[in-house]
Order: sequence, then C-alpha cells, then structure tokens
Amino acid sequence: MNVLVDTNVLGRMTEPGHPHHQSALDGAAALRQRGHVLCVVPQVLYEFWVTATRPIAANGLGLSAAEAAAELARVKSLFTFLPDNAALYPEWERVVTLNQVTGKNAHDARLVAAMGIHGVTHLLTFNSADFVRFPGVTALDPASVAASAPPTP
Repeated sequence: MNVLVDTNVLGRMTEPGHPHHQSALDGAAALRQRGHVLCVVPQVLYEFWVTATRPIAANGLGLSAAEAAAELARVKSLFTFLPDNAALYPEWERVVTLNQVTGKNAHDARLVAAMGIHGVTHLLTFNSADFVRFPGVTALDPASVAASAPPTP
C-alpha cells in the first residue's frame, strides 16, 4: 500500500534535536518493513522547503537555500514521488466544498485531493486530528505505527 508522508514528518526526520525525530524515523521504517511504499506529492515538497528555509526562531530548520536543495534531493531519493496532474484542482474543489473546509485547512484538503487522485488512503502525520473530517483518509501517527511494529529478528 502507498502511504503519503506529511511535511511535518519530513521536517522531524531532518531535525535530529527535535523530540519527534526518532518517532518520525521509526514510524517510516516500520511502514517500510511491512512492505508499504512511502510517497510524497509536490505540496509536501513545497511546504518542506518553506519550513527548511525558515529561521529556527520562527519554527523553521534554518537551512540555507543550498542546504534545503540538498535535503530536497535526499527526500526525493528516499520516497516515491506522485506528481500533480490536471485532476488535482477539480478534486480539491470537490473536497473543500463537500467537507466545508475553510481557512488554512484548505492546505490539508489539497493533500487529501492529491491522495484521492493517486488512490492513496493512508497518511503518515503528527497531525492526525486535522484529517478526521475527511472520509476515506486514515491518518497514522508515527509513534503509534512504530510501537505496533513487530520486533525485528
């Protein structure tokens, strides 16, 4: 099964000093160990760039553009890339209208729309509560996924 990786998980994977760093890594590893394919969509990469290049004082990673580009290249080498296509906007509009999404939650709805056009039903995220409103989306918390993983021999 394909699992979309949310921006917050990528950010925590890239930030060794963060309390969620290890659970982000462990959750992703547990899914891979079970044979799942971890994916990203363009929006996740856009948002990652914003977070990566934002100053640490503003809840960013404080990377230079060159460092962020290197991280982006690393991310693209580790995850399956699912590109946007012409079906994305109409699907996003359907999702926001059907679910009465307002404000910044429309960003989450765009991820849901991308998931829909690619047939992805699961999302690895630290913000599971943000996706409860969307039918057909199963949000997976990295720490919970890692805790439920079978032990490696």
